[in-house]
Amino acid sequence: MYLSQLILDPRSRRTQAELTHPYEMHRTLMQAFPDELHEDERVLFRVDIDRRSGVPVVLVQSRGEPDWSFLHDCDNYLRDAGGKDNPAYKAVHLNLREGQVLAFRLRANPTAKRNGKRLGLFDEQDQLTWLQRKGEAGGFGVVSSTVRPEGFEESDKHVGGQEMTISHYAVRFDGHLQVTDPDLFIRTIAAGIGPAKAFGFGLLSVAPA
Repeated sequence: MYLSQLILDPRSRRTQAELTHPYEMHRTLMQAFPDELHEDERVLFRVDIDRRSGVPVVLVQSRGEPDWSFLHDCDNYLRDAGGKDNPAYKAVHLNLREGQVLAFRLRANPTAKRNGKRLGLFDEQDQLTWLQRKGEAGGFGVVSSTVRPEGFEESDKHVGGQEMTISHYAVRFDGHLQVTDPDLFIRTIAAGIGPAKAFGFGLLSVAPA
């Protein structure tokens, strides 16, 4: 897999518009990849806002190597990184073992299906239970997690020739997990967790505890 980091200019009108409508950011990011991806390939992204500077940092995970050269023609979209590469990306090779404890971060849209409809989960315990179920099915167990609700997020998407406004409830999980099935866990990371991945949800990032 590849991980990319894009540091955006918060003063850019394009940046401001895409932060408000994340599906538009998804469309921008997908220009770094071929039009036809493998059937099981996911491009995931998450926006983190630097607490000190307020600068938006976009993390992108992909199976294929990205080509970010088109962004250099987007005036004021990228922030000056002081001589460092921006965007920057690297290949990632996960070498995991059963029982390993890792720190994690996940921005997700926890939902449950009722009467054929996907409904948001707003209670903290329900959200944690949702995450635990995803872990049991995805090769990991949740050791500890904080839950930070980020509220509703709306974005416009063209469906069947019509523009629809879609709303998602965003929750950020931070904590520690334990690997129970390394191969399954790697597949879970590659696929992402939960719905609404094209809107900036589902990217599970891990690091040494």
